[in-house]
Amino acid sequence: MPYINPPLTGSSPRSTVGPRLAGYWIALILLLADQAAKYWVHEYTPYAWSLPVTGNFNLVHVWNYGAAFSFLADAGGWQRFFIGGIALVVSTWLIFMLRKPLPKFELLGYAMVLGGALSNGLDRALRGYVVDFLDFHALGWHWPAFNFADMAIVCGAALLVFASWRHRPTVKPA
Repeated sequence: MPYINPPLTGSSPRSTVGPRLAGYWIALILLLADQAAKYWVHEYTPYAWSLPVTGNFNLVHVWNYGAAFSFLADAGGWQRFFIGGIALVVSTWLIFMLRKPLPKFELLGYAMVLGGALSNGLDRALRGYVVDFLDFHALGWHWPAFNFADMAIVCGAALLVFASWRHRPTVKPA
């Protein structure tokens, strides 16, 4: 018996392949943009270089051997593998999360965290440290230098928090 197409009902099932691939593409673009910026800073500026751009912002060239805000930077070397392992586990979990159909803010949040985690993880694996190049400061106080991957991770996490608030189940009074 030949296959017969079901009748059209006015609403076709939504494909989730496009949005899922969009998450991977976003992560890849973030990874490549961050790696390109880090490559330029690493290859074309000396270590500890600083270029004032505005009164509160410098481009710099520093290395972060630790995690966020140089946490564990002076731990003696074991932190490279520990932080790298965490990045690998988180990235693997995020890759599987992006396979699911997700609301767009969650998809974007997961993709941004994945792109940032992969880029910083790649730095740790290839160089042993993460190249940071953005330095904001005010009144003599400098925020720890960071990079595009760090911004992607923070913005992605903020989007995930926002998405969780936005989709909170409402409890009806009894």
